[in-house]
Amino acid sequence: MESDLLNLGNPDSAITRTALVVTGFTLLLIISGLAVTFAPNYAFLMVGRALLGIAIGGFWSMSTAIVMRLMPQDMVPKGLAMLNAGNAIAATIAAPVGSFLGAYIGWRGAFFLVVPLGLLALVWQWTSLPALPPRRRKRPGNPLALLGRLPVAIGMASIMMLFMGQFALFTYLRPVLESVTRLDIASLSAILLGMGLAGVLGTWCVGRLLRTRLFGILIVIPLVMAALAVALIAFGTLPVPTGLLLVAWGFFGTAAPVGWGTWLSRTLPDDAEAGGGLQVAVIQLAITGGAAIGGTLFDTVGWWGAFTFGSVLLCGSGLAAFAASHTARRSSQ
Repeated sequence: MESDLLNLGNPDSAITRTALVVTGFTLLLIISGLAVTFAPNYAFLMVGRALLGIAIGGFWSMSTAIVMRLMPQDMVPKGLAMLNAGNAIAATIAAPVGSFLGAYIGWRGAFFLVVPLGLLALVWQWTSLPALPPRRRKRPGNPLALLGRLPVAIGMASIMMLFMGQFALFTYLRPVLESVTRLDIASLSAILLGMGLAGVLGTWCVGRLLRTRLFGILIVIPLVMAALAVALIAFGTLPVPTGLLLVAWGFFGTAAPVGWGTWLSRTLPDDAEAGGGLQVAVIQLAITGGAAIGGTLFDTVGWWGAFTFGSVLLCGSGLAAFAASHTARRSSQ
């Protein structure tokens, strides 16, 4: 469906090249903010949150395909790095600002801030997004059918384990820092800020290396994150080592999606829209599963159980990425 949206109507039309793709999801984001802000009951609130999920998921499912359309092939990694750096900066700023403003204007006021920001993004997209080169396809890609291709199936398995392992740990990071490391709010905020800034740096560094070292990066990042998870288990009671380890976690964890976005652009150059949708679905499923299983382990075994589970999955992601590299090498021969 996304591929059809990109090609609807006259390709020279300004409306066609922007409103039917990115601006549609941005409008949905604005509607979601209004729905949550003025929700009269819990059910209406959940509808607004569901619209937010559709808007964010739709945007990210299209992001790699649009970067591929806007930039030359050799510049796609840098384009994806810029995209993810923007996300890292936004995540770094949004959490503390939202918490701060929520204390003064309430949660409805904090959610309403989505509306002017969404309108600003909408105007920016409308005025700055250039014409997308038209693409002709015989038929739209089927996301699930892509799993029938071995390189895609292995890659998606690696992505699944990467995000499941990452969020089995990251979801419960704050209670660990408060109850195990015993950090105060100021120290906790400083560490989270450091993680965000390290993530921006990580996306920049990885974007410069992906052109020639794609699979090496896809293999190394989850293995390093697994080692960091084990180190956090060992040194989680010590504030300074824990802070340094988490800054390193932010550096590698934020950079990982850049690598897999580049992999998608090279593995599925003609099915990037369908592949992007599949990738987002896999990531969302992985986040949900990782948080659920990690939470169960956190409650039944202890915080170290969730961290151990995450490290095992991250090792599995690295091994799957290694298998994907061999499959890609055989396919190119």
